[in-house]
Order: sequence, then structure tokens, then C-alpha cells
Amino acid sequence: MSKPIAVVTGVSHSKGIGAAICRRLAQDGVSIFFIHWDSHDGWEEEFSSEIQQWGVNCLGMACDLGQVGIERQIFDKVTEEMGVPTILINNAAHSRRDGFDVLSSEIIDEHYVVNMRATMLLSVEFARRFKRHGLTSGRIVQMISGQEQGPMPHELAYVATKGAISAFTLSLSAEVAPLGITVNAVNPGPTDTGWMTKEIKDALQPKFLMGRIGQPDDAARIVSFLTSEEANWITGQVIHSEGGFFRS
Repeated sequence: MSKPIAVVTGVSHSKGIGAAICRRLAQDGVSIFFIHWDSHDGWEEEFSSEIQQWGVNCLGMACDLGQVGIERQIFDKVTEEMGVPTILINNAAHSRRDGFDVLSSEIIDEHYVVNMRATMLLSVEFARRFKRHGLTSGRIVQMISGQEQGPMPHELAYVATKGAISAFTLSLSAEVAPLGITVNAVNPGPTDTGWMTKEIKDALQPKFLMGRIGQPDDAARIVSFLTSEEANWITGQVIHSEGGFFRS
């Protein structure tokens, strides 16, 4: 019996949420097709070898998710090289500090093409091909950032585009439920993926009521559950997994 195949976007370094998701799904027996922005120093090959330790296949693809038609290229390649995927994890995100005094059409468009357009088109292309091949059990998980939980100053384009995916998740879940596809979103809260300075960690630590800052594996465990058979009755949900993060 062939192993299920997952497409995971936003896997560009070993400490990120995307990499943690790939590792966790591989341990679950899922073959991995990961998308990254650019390969450096042979990282793609090194990461693929790491994932294959769990007895699954793994391939990477470097691409710009802002490219028109990239969703078709991605699914053409994964289908040709590995087979038809039954799991899609939209983890890629574009974020740039802005705020009302600098926000521009260029900044909005930079966020839109990755955070909204690519996520939406990858999701519907996944569902179309799933239907075409007559499959019966599929999973889509969108990674968001809890925009409805509180303000994120100086991140106007980011919160607007990520917030749209929460709404998209609910409506898409209703459309594809008859196909056997679940669609959910995960907000992992502030997560230490290597970007946090000591000052940021010191400021955030007291706001985590469970006593520690979020780690990539925390998000990966939620994704693992949502892609499992145990979660086949959960769809259209936004799950906030933040360790009691308190916004004040």
C-alpha cells in the first residue's frame, strides 16, 4: 500500500514550523513534497535525506509562490514525481513591517500574492485534482496568526491577508465537505523559529501563561492530528494553539 503524500509550503530552513510539520508527518508515515523559496548550500538535499530516515519519500521544489500559475506547476510536479497528494499544508507566509505611515499598494500586493492568492489557488487546485482522481479522504490545513485574537500593530498588510484565510477556510470547507476533504486553520501563536532576539523572548515569556514560548513542534502536533483519521469529523475550524498566550 502506497503512503499518503503531503504538499507542505514554506519549508525554507530547518528550524521553521514548515520543517517541523514535515518531520512530524513523516513520522506518521506520510511522504513529503515540500516547497521552499530558495535552496542554499545543498539544504534541500540534506533535508530530504533527513525526512527519508522515517521510511517515506521526500522531494523539494524551489519556487516563487507569487508566480502566476504556480499552483498548477506544483501539483503537476508532485503528481508526476510522487503521485496524487491527499494532504495540503499552506504554511508559507510573507511578512514585512509596515504601519499606516508606510503602507503602500506595493506592500499590500507583496503580501496578497503569497498569503492570499497562492493559498487560495493551491487549495482549490488540490480539491479539483482530488475530485478528478476520485479520492475519498483529503486534508487541507492553513497556517494563520490569530488576527481576530488581538491587534498586530505595524503588520497591517499581513493581518489583512492572513485574516482573509480564516474566512476562506470556513467557506471552502463547506464546498469540499461532500468530497471527503476537511479544511481547517491553525494559529500557533508566537513561535520561536529562530527569529526571536533575547529582548523579544524576554518580553513575550511572561505572556505565555503555560510558562514557555511556543515551539515549532507544538504547531506540528496539531497539524498531525488534523491530518489524521481521528480528525475526519473536524472541518471549517480555526484552532488557536497558543499555550495561553495573553495579549495585553
